[in-house]
Amino acid sequence: QVQLVESGGGLVQPGGSLRLSCAASGSFFSINVMGWHRQVRGKERELVASVTSVGDSNYQDSVKGRFTISRDSTKNMVYLQMNSLRPEDTAVYYCYANVRIHSGSWPSVSWGQGTQVTVSS
Repeated sequence: QVQLVESGGGLVQPGGSLRLSCAASGSFFSINVMGWHRQVRGKERELVASVTSVGDSNYQDSVKGRFTISRDSTKNMVYLQMNSLRPEDTAVYYCYANVRIHSGSWPSVSWGQGTQVTVSS
């Protein structure tokens, strides 16, 4: 079992910054990709950013240049630094990890419980 716990959400004014953190714990063999999705009520969950175990990152076009994803594989943590926040960034942000429980198992996706980010004046 893998548990993902997010922290760092909250209320911020437009143009402000927030840093989200996610810690993975439990019993597993390895984590390949870690990242963040977000979801607005009534809409589909969308990928925000992801980073592989070797540091290759990927971003949704709308956050490029504003958000930065980073990872500390020694601590099984992933971070999302969000700058120049806009009202349209308001959503619940979910951490995810592509995990192999055993060396011979297929990867499966685990999700955190989500953290609310609200950008409003």
